[in-house]
Amino acid sequence: MPFFFDATIIILIPAIVVTIYAQYKVQSTFNRYLQVPVSSGLTGAQVARQLMERAGIHDVRIETIGQDLADHYDPRQKVLRLSPRVYQGSSIAALGVAAHETGHAIQHDVGYLPLEMRSAIVPVANFGSNLAFPLLLIGLFLGLPSLAVAGVYLFAAVVVFYLITLPVEFNASGRAVVLLEAGGYVSRQEVGQARKVLSAAALTYVAAALTALLNLVRMLLITGMLGGRDE
Repeated sequence: MPFFFDATIIILIPAIVVTIYAQYKVQSTFNRYLQVPVSSGLTGAQVARQLMERAGIHDVRIETIGQDLADHYDPRQKVLRLSPRVYQGSSIAALGVAAHETGHAIQHDVGYLPLEMRSAIVPVANFGSNLAFPLLLIGLFLGLPSLAVAGVYLFAAVVVFYLITLPVEFNASGRAVVLLEAGGYVSRQEVGQARKVLSAAALTYVAAALTALLNLVRMLLITGMLGGRDE
């Protein structure tokens, strides 16, 4: 997420700390539980397919994607993309991630409202992410407050996107744990381990939302919209 340097940069310190910790936590937890084989012996791809079939979903493809921790579900193309160590792996981490992404496919299938809201706001959020800071800077440098304010409003859409993402991701993780345990894909002990993987991953979304929110506060202060600067 772009940002510029001025006195308000100090506002981002908590978000920077949380982001660094989240990145460390997700990498270390993911790598740790990649080494722990799951008792069922099934791969992430097999579990994802079986979970979707149990949910009555038969029109979602499962593909591999080259980068670790880039696993995701694409609702537009109805494709679940898993990294190689998740797709082919039979570890706690592989099944946890695969079940989480399957949770998104199930959300899409049942019309989970926060997911639909997030999908609807994606074009606006992308537009705002690309133009908000340039508009703010141009407005400030050229003395055009209306342009700067427009940048703030655009970035507010980005913040809304990140905030809506939180319940979407938490719900997918919750579904994943229930599905893995109910289907007998993991033992009782392994459920707790899978939950650790998903909880670590959730920190990255919390960090992203916090960063976006604090950047919005900065923009409000810089433009005086939060009373931080005299007109």
